[in-house]
Amino acid sequence: MARPRGPARAGSAPALLLDDVGKAILRQLQEDGRRSYTAIGEAVGLSEAAVRQRVKALVESGVLQIVAVTDPITLGFGVMASVGVRVTGDAREAADAISAIPEVDYCVLTSGRYDLLLELVCRDNEHLLSIINDQIRPVPGVSETETSICLRVHKQTYNYGTP
Repeated sequence: MARPRGPARAGSAPALLLDDVGKAILRQLQEDGRRSYTAIGEAVGLSEAAVRQRVKALVESGVLQIVAVTDPITLGFGVMASVGVRVTGDAREAADAISAIPEVDYCVLTSGRYDLLLELVCRDNEHLLSIINDQIRPVPGVSETETSICLRVHKQTYNYGTP
C-alpha cells in the first residue's frame, strides 16, 4: 500500500507539487501498492519505464513511501493509544527522543493543547504503561501526557493528496 506519511519527513523541504499524471500514479498505488508499473502505465497513459522513473523520484524526494500496512491486533499488539504530550522547551528535541521509541509509530508537532501527538502500538496495558512511564515521561522537557486508548479503528485511509 502506498503510504505518503512517515518518519523520513522530519526537517525536509515541503512536498513537491505534483502534476495530474503524478497524482494519478499516486492514486493507483494508494488503491494497490503492489500494482505493476505496466498496469499503472496503462491507467495513466505512460510507459512502464516512465512510471518506474516517476515512482523512483517520488520515493527519493520523500513524497511517497511504499510500505506494508498491517493489523496490529493480528500481530499480537492488543492496545493502540493516542498520547498528547506537553513540552517545556524545544518540542523538536522531545519529538526526536520520543520518535526513537519503537512503539511510537506516529509523532507530530502540533499547535493547540499539546505540543506533540503520538500513536503507540503495544502488546497490552502493562506494556503501554511501561512505554509512557519509563520512556516518554523521562524525556527532557516532557511536562504532561494524556493517553486515550483506541477502542476500535473506525476509519483509516491513505488516499489523501490525490483528489
